[in-house]
Amino acid sequence: MSTTDPDVLLGPADIRELAAKLGVRPTKQRGQNFVIDANTVRRIVRTAEVRPDDVVVEVGPGLGSLTLALLEVADRVTAVEIDDVLAAALPSTINARIPAKADRFALVHTDAMHVQELPGPPPTALVANLPYNVAVPVLLHMLDRFPTIERTLVMVQAEVADRLAAQPGNKVYGVPSVKANWYAEVKRAGAIGRNVFWPAPNVDSGLVSLVRRTEPLKTTATKAEVFAVVDAAFAQRRKTLRAALAGWAGSPAAAEAALTAAGVSPQARGESLTVEEFARIAEAKQ
Repeated sequence: MSTTDPDVLLGPADIRELAAKLGVRPTKQRGQNFVIDANTVRRIVRTAEVRPDDVVVEVGPGLGSLTLALLEVADRVTAVEIDDVLAAALPSTINARIPAKADRFALVHTDAMHVQELPGPPPTALVANLPYNVAVPVLLHMLDRFPTIERTLVMVQAEVADRLAAQPGNKVYGVPSVKANWYAEVKRAGAIGRNVFWPAPNVDSGLVSLVRRTEPLKTTATKAEVFAVVDAAFAQRRKTLRAALAGWAGSPAAAEAALTAAGVSPQARGESLTVEEFARIAEAKQ
């Protein structure tokens, strides 16, 4: 199948027809907004730099718009879908639209937050239109659980995209920014308009690219220890770190000692620190 074969991808009429046949109405509860524009899914696959040898995992495939575009290019695609009706229908959509690749597709019918293993070879890429209400926890879970994922491209609410890609000192820099940076180099990779979705959301969307760090952060602290510092620092983000980390350290004086040992000003705030600095603070308390 060529990547310009119009019969493979789903257009607006195909999506509505398929949804009507299945009795599916996108639900706000699951943050469902189906992509109905073939050019957009091709753009996502291009931006994700999906290669012919990639094993791609997709979270929340819905009716299969992006799944089909990924299958055109990748070696294999594994889709993780929580919705009973959508999960049941997806294999037949793949068979009908791209039969030559049907044996390169696998479906995992479960909540992505609970996925512990995937069938077939380990995934090398994660590409997904993530449901807005669970985007950050799902992304962090997948990066943590599957260290073979080298490249990630997710479509999320624009505000979430800004948070994930924010750098220290930015007013939206926070817990998602630091935790994503623990795993990967993170950057914004484009904007997506509202009219490519059905139903059209009342917010804009953005693409976020995450390229896994080739070497993990050099630290003797565990991820859990570092993330505990991050959570404490941003739980009271307007306070100085001396005050915000008092509970975590045991007292304001103990927090100040850990900060000083880590080379971080006790008067600083969490939003000014890099993930490396958070790791140094965690180490200092050990």
